[in-house]
Amino acid sequence: MTNDWTDIKNSDCILVIGANPAENHPASMTWVNEARDRNKANLIVVDPRFTRTAATSDLYTSLRSGTDIVFLGGLINYTIQNKLYNEEYVKYYTNALTLVQPDFQGPADLDGLFSGYDAEKRSYDTTSWQYQIEKEAVTSTETDPETGQEATVTKELATIKQATSLDDPNCVFAHLKKHYARFTPEVVEQVCGTPKDEFLQVAELYCATGAVDKSGTIMYAMGQTQHTVGTQNVRSMAMLQLLLGNIGMPGGGVNALRGESNVQGSTDMALLFHILPGYLGCPRDTDVDYAAYSKQRFATTSYWVNGPKFFASLMRAWFGDAATKDNDYAYDYVPKTSGNYSWISLFEAMYANQIKGLVCMGQNPAVGGPNARFERKAMENLDWLVVMDLFETETASFWKGPNVKPEDINTEVFLLPAVDAVEKAGSIVTSGRRNQWRPAIAGGPGEAKEDIWILTQLVKALKEVYAPSSDSKDSPLLDLVWDYGDEPDVELVAREVNGYAAEDVKDASGKVLVEKGKVIPGFGTIASAADPGMIACGNWLFAGYFAEADDGTGAVMPAVKRRGQKDPGGYGFYPYWGFTWPANRRVLYNRASARPDGTPWAENKKVIWWDAEAGEWTGYDVPDFSKTKAPDAKADPAASGLGAQSGTDPFIMKSDGKGWLFAPSSLNEGPFPEHYEPVESPVQNPISSQQNNPVIKLWDTDADKDIGDKVGTADEFPIVCSTYRLCEQWQAGAMSRTLPWLAECQPDMFLEIGEELAQERGIKNGDQVIVRSARGQIQMVAMVTKRWKPFQVNGTKVHQVGMPWHYGWQGLATGDVANDLTAHVGDGNTMIPEYKVFLVDVRKA
Repeated sequence: MTNDWTDIKNSDCILVIGANPAENHPASMTWVNEARDRNKANLIVVDPRFTRTAATSDLYTSLRSGTDIVFLGGLINYTIQNKLYNEEYVKYYTNALTLVQPDFQGPADLDGLFSGYDAEKRSYDTTSWQYQIEKEAVTSTETDPETGQEATVTKELATIKQATSLDDPNCVFAHLKKHYARFTPEVVEQVCGTPKDEFLQVAELYCATGAVDKSGTIMYAMGQTQHTVGTQNVRSMAMLQLLLGNIGMPGGGVNALRGESNVQGSTDMALLFHILPGYLGCPRDTDVDYAAYSKQRFATTSYWVNGPKFFASLMRAWFGDAATKDNDYAYDYVPKTSGNYSWISLFEAMYANQIKGLVCMGQNPAVGGPNARFERKAMENLDWLVVMDLFETETASFWKGPNVKPEDINTEVFLLPAVDAVEKAGSIVTSGRRNQWRPAIAGGPGEAKEDIWILTQLVKALKEVYAPSSDSKDSPLLDLVWDYGDEPDVELVAREVNGYAAEDVKDASGKVLVEKGKVIPGFGTIASAADPGMIACGNWLFAGYFAEADDGTGAVMPAVKRRGQKDPGGYGFYPYWGFTWPANRRVLYNRASARPDGTPWAENKKVIWWDAEAGEWTGYDVPDFSKTKAPDAKADPAASGLGAQSGTDPFIMKSDGKGWLFAPSSLNEGPFPEHYEPVESPVQNPISSQQNNPVIKLWDTDADKDIGDKVGTADEFPIVCSTYRLCEQWQAGAMSRTLPWLAECQPDMFLEIGEELAQERGIKNGDQVIVRSARGQIQMVAMVTKRWKPFQVNGTKVHQVGMPWHYGWQGLATGDVANDLTAHVGDGNTMIPEYKVFLVDVRKA
């Protein structure tokens, strides 16, 4: 989340799209309803299904799954055509005025593609997407720090060229306007199946938040991300919010509703394959050394200029005295990525006998993975499988699952009993980036152990096995610091994550910033250190979270443990409750909550502002900006880091300090979101002849066999299907289907099917039905409902159905596995599977 759960109460309009918070995040509705009571805010819900959240809304409309880019593009076009955007915000805080290369072309010119596409490689050459650069040779006299001799040095300075008007045909805004002019209300109706009048009601309500005294928030979840265009779906929301001036504002933002209490924390700590803790990019095999890594992975004209220092402190935390300045902080110890190691790729490798061992910690891929029959078949190739969980899951028991003969399975399975979250102490990070400490409130049963205890035994055993080795490739394991005790102390882990001085930490002048052994107060200490390797910090973003802090009453404790309830400003920031990364900041990019001159946009939306007398930014939140940089500060093209950005550049982590309406890099399929149909779609793309995302990976392993990677077609599978969650069950079911009360609430796997489709297929409420896709078929009970209605798409009637994905063969409430039907295909950037759209057929059993 750019904001926080509690900040929702500051909103004037709440758009829920791709989420169902009333069912899946029910506590959030406290703040939604407070906004409605306090601000007379409207709750808008856009969803293919009439959900429990829709039932509470002020305005609901439907759209066909997989068409969010068109719907959101329609809102962007409506904003532009009706000049509802915050023009001052757009000009100063986004890259709207930035000039793009003259040879750039977009889908309006190239039938659904951008310039630079290579069909054979299924990728883009992004040269034409780049900014126009103006170069200037500057001569100066510099003194050599070693010899003291002066020399004349000529440097070439590069500045990004800017237009003087939003009408310049080569500026970002002009390209944006042209790109989205295609997404008219009529096209939204044609592609999404959303009635034009309902779309216009949404547009009128939500786009009114572009007024400076209003703010609108967008709440989204997996309904946006689990698509082959999931990244671009989220980007569409961010672009709309930038146009309306809703980023950096109280009651604004783009807010991801995480599915569990620590999903955000696990991401921050680098659960994903392409990052290190704190979102540091993983070194690649092309990064031959620390210098190359530092140059290629971190923008030198943003706050990421400190990325190499954060990496160095991370290496000191991991490898201790073995990570020194002289050996590039043990850079060679870190594995280098050379491919895609996302979920689908791993199971494809496992299926191909390339992976022989798997450790599953609190995961249940036998139920949760796409094309789950394929993934369970892949597990049969494992020599060993370790499962750490509360119960025997379907993953732990895959060898005795449906249509499996145990005598044919050679995998050795180790089931290690783990304790539940409430049975262990530690910190978790909520969706709002708020880090909170949770004490253990009960002991685990029997031999169940905490994860940290299990991992400690594993590390100790591995170190003992490799102790005699003198092979340098074993050094990373032998030098790994693991000093949390035989009965590991989680507070020692927290101390390391926060960061502490492994030696006296000094700045460039020799001044001691932090004495050896003390925790650091924040990541600014790492940035200021002459040698960041003197600090051991497990995650720079969490720096300060375990440092001593006031709880607002004068009591001092580690910041993450605070429960102070003071709320200066009344925005619901509660700065003395826990610790929100980064730097205990509640609203990201909050420099944008003030005008370019530093005054608030409106009195009722003031978060931070420039105090000219004091010469600093002040307010109710920690400024997401250089505290003493004046609004009229000029950018220095010769400088690095934030010195290269001006006093009106709020997006300090971007190389140009601007919010990107146009992305010249980082996204594989284009600088603007473009509509492509899901891999399995009942219709041809009405926007262009480019049917699917042109950069996605298409797997076809054993496509000719019963179990394999197959793509269904509309002639055989004419119905769209989505999976989703229930309030009464939890994720892949291991924690909820074992509980009698929840099993009684939702005892069976079921299919929600609309009345019209049910009548066509002769299905009545309570009937058993067979749902079949190209990957297999499963059986369940039919729930005939008014919540699904057919869509009219470009003259074609499209039916959609839905089912929960919680069920499996273990526990008290059992049922067939929904993901036996889903496809092995993922987003063009993150590879998250396309669970929200796949084709099926339905018949009465």
